[in-house]
Amino acid sequence: MGEEKKREWALKLALLGDPAVGKTSLIDKYITDSFSENYQPTLGVNIVTKDIYIEEINSDIRLLLWDIAGQAKYELTRKMFFQGCSGALFVYDKTRHSTYESITSKWLEDFVNFGKPNGVYLLIGNKLDLKDSIKVSSEQGEELSKEINATEFIETSAKYGENVEMAFKKLVLHILNKGGAQSFSDRKKI
Repeated sequence: MGEEKKREWALKLALLGDPAVGKTSLIDKYITDSFSENYQPTLGVNIVTKDIYIEEINSDIRLLLWDIAGQAKYELTRKMFFQGCSGALFVYDKTRHSTYESITSKWLEDFVNFGKPNGVYLLIGNKLDLKDSIKVSSEQGEELSKEINATEFIETSAKYGENVEMAFKKLVLHILNKGGAQSFSDRKKI
């Protein structure tokens, strides 16, 4: 049997959630394996790329990670950031119940209304390392994940990197398995 041809993909992914839930920290940990204790709010949107190779599917993938600001003042401009978005990580802070509630009252609605039809999303409970301050249980996270039809629920610690790489990889695999992207190597040349 011959070797399967390597495929190439480009995926636009959004990280969505209230301010200070750790969206930027998750990206920083994933991209540069760094973490900063100093909170600096994202202004509008921050876009970073990461090229990865996933051996199981013999694919090179360019990830375009859109870190979308959670502040209310960006409400009117936010919807344009969702265009062409194949998937999202909905992120809440396990130590602040209000951020958990915002997933259904705000972020899911925005993604469904302005993202790609049939977009894929995972629910992320971040700040797992703050065990003494947790207000949202793992069971509540699982319940919300089922309620919003998230592909998966994962708890992370951006500070220590726990489950961070896995969350991004699982999102990518779910998008590709669902057929939510077109491979560059499959496109017809004009």
